[in-house]
Amino acid sequence: MTTRITAVPRAIPAESVEVPFADCYISAEAQMAALRVLRSGWVTTGKEVAGFEAEFAEYVGAEHAVAVSSCTQGIELALRSFELPTGSLVLTSTMTFCGAVQAIAHAGLHPVLVDVDPETGMPTPATVRDAVRAFGQPAAMTVVHWAGDPADVPALAEAAGLTLDHVVVDAAHAIGTYSGSTPIGSECGATCFSFYATKNLPLGEGGMVTTDDAERAGWLRQARLHGMTADAWRRYLPGGSWRYNVAAAGLKANMTDIQAAMGRAQLRHLPAWQYRRAQIAARYDDLLAAQPGIGLPHRPESATGTHAWHLYPIRLATGIERDEVIAELARRGIGTSVHFIPVHQLTYFGRIASIPPGGMPGADTLFDQLLSVPIYPRLTDGQIDAVCAALADVMHRRFSRKEAE
Repeated sequence: MTTRITAVPRAIPAESVEVPFADCYISAEAQMAALRVLRSGWVTTGKEVAGFEAEFAEYVGAEHAVAVSSCTQGIELALRSFELPTGSLVLTSTMTFCGAVQAIAHAGLHPVLVDVDPETGMPTPATVRDAVRAFGQPAAMTVVHWAGDPADVPALAEAAGLTLDHVVVDAAHAIGTYSGSTPIGSECGATCFSFYATKNLPLGEGGMVTTDDAERAGWLRQARLHGMTADAWRRYLPGGSWRYNVAAAGLKANMTDIQAAMGRAQLRHLPAWQYRRAQIAARYDDLLAAQPGIGLPHRPESATGTHAWHLYPIRLATGIERDEVIAELARRGIGTSVHFIPVHQLTYFGRIASIPPGGMPGADTLFDQLLSVPIYPRLTDGQIDAVCAALADVMHRRFSRKEAE
């Protein structure tokens, strides 16, 4: 596929006061593609899914791509493809979305939570080794490129005593992330992407698993649809057979042709959208760098990789009440969020996951500081300036109040 860089879609007017946190933009081409499929008489998994898989694999430099219903289901299927004994230990960052850890449990495996460096929001070889010392040798691990910042997957795998073919990369934030000069997508046993409404390639829902292992890709294609050896599209093609077999357990986790047709259209916009995200991050950097009480997000050295800027998570100074800042920004029409509540702070995972005896001081420290501000391609320079001006005013008021106290 030759990727054509297109113009960034028309932005929300700069004079608008409202700055929503997220913006799910479905391009006109994607809307037309969905309508074309709806009129075709075939809307579930079929030729559009096959086309999207081929184009996405080429985009990220992987040999194979398997479309699924969500990144969460992709992680579960990828872990199941390792064929590990029930209850095997799987390392995972505590600073991740809860669904990514539920996927481990749903695969019949045991999550072991790993603390993070509060500077990067991701585990380090040292925190991985701490978890291994506490609970023993893991059978696999998942690694998240948090916010779109590239993690050092080989170093983390080595610290865990694992080969890369027993690592699942959670790339929900990482469409557009590069490790060195290589796009994320073929660095390990399987890489799982998200097309959720807020993601860099938004479809509303959906996911993709990429791998260089042809056997694993074949297993995933069957497992995403109940383990059946032939999906409906192939059974109903002229000359196809109604017969199929089920040789292993599977899930209902396939993607529809409607989503895939939209994905193929959205993918052609992705380079321009990623370029705009980098511009937005640079403007935030310039406007917030000297602002007291605000720390900028971590970003890789240029030789290390490229940030996808799915999120722009600032850090608030110790003593600043984050919820007050969020409420004040909301009163001014500016949406924000927090990514994420560390998994070990959620009740359910305290029951089903292992937490190192020393706790999670890095994640706890980071969580208290985090605030994600808006970043998406249709965000205008005027809106960015408004966000930064509001933050500056709110922080000035908070510091003035602290000094008065």
